[in-house]
Amino acid sequence: MGNGKTNAMRILDRAGIPYKTHSYEAGDGPVDGVTVAKKLGIAPERVYKTLVTQGADRQYFVFVIPVERELDLKKAARAVGEKNVEMIPVKDINKVTGYIRGGCSPIGMKKAYGTVVDCSCEALAEMLVSAGRIGWQIELAPKDLIAAAQAQTAELVRE
Repeated sequence: MGNGKTNAMRILDRAGIPYKTHSYEAGDGPVDGVTVAKKLGIAPERVYKTLVTQGADRQYFVFVIPVERELDLKKAARAVGEKNVEMIPVKDINKVTGYIRGGCSPIGMKKAYGTVVDCSCEALAEMLVSAGRIGWQIELAPKDLIAAAQAQTAELVRE
């Protein structure tokens, strides 16, 4: 891997959490989650994206949902006990998380934010999330992601 392990991988290693890495070519176009799933030959319902929001009280919250789905902001707000949440501007992702768009992992952000994973993960043996660098994904058991990200689960996606 280019210049070594990502922060997310180091955290998983320290915690003794097993994971597999997957890499894909990222220099040839879009790096949206559906494209990543196709490049890896993995069913898109197993690949999750990490979204960062901000509540009315200026607190940040992280939501992890299947790449083919859209975040329901009302469900997301309810899951974290807020009146509402909204997506942060793309330009703020690095400042808030330490990651860049397309390489934002729910594990190992600059600070520990309230994190919620869509409950659809509970039906999976393993799921994939960004490893914290464009071109890399980590595959792990949902329960291990939830533990590593200090997350909870809730229904988060639009019907």
